[in-house]
Amino acid sequence: MKAIVAVDRNWGIGKDGQLLVRLPGDMKYFKEKTIGKIVVMGRATLESLPGAKPLPERTNIVLSRNPDFSADCAVCSSQEHLLSELIGSKSEDIYVIGGAEIYKTLLPYCDTVYVTKIDGEFPADSYYENLDDNEEWELVFTGERREEKELAYYFTEYRRKSL
Repeated sequence: MKAIVAVDRNWGIGKDGQLLVRLPGDMKYFKEKTIGKIVVMGRATLESLPGAKPLPERTNIVLSRNPDFSADCAVCSSQEHLLSELIGSKSEDIYVIGGAEIYKTLLPYCDTVYVTKIDGEFPADSYYENLDDNEEWELVFTGERREEKELAYYFTEYRRKSL
């Protein structure tokens, strides 16, 4: 399983249920990585998408504790249900896309995390685990500096260390 996330300098990912900033280059990168793949998200993340609709050209799965929640995609009411739903899928085809609680719950199952690091600080109320301070993870790739909306950002890749 993989995760994909955009963070600011403090590893903030969102505020009031929304991304901290929308960068067209990051949105394109996200689409390129996840198109044709399985994306796993929480209910609030689904509801934050345009029209609260599943992402096109991907298999969308929502993890929600509410057993009565329904959507135009698969809904799993527990981590165990989700993992059974994913049996038979290649781990490289599964992307965790948020929000914070879903990232935290599923990070132990991930072997790769694609992090867009935004060189700025924003008011945030949700955060991703700082992988730079986690000895289980190593930074294996940092892309070239990009700039949009007067913000610099980098595409990076972290991999779980073999223990």
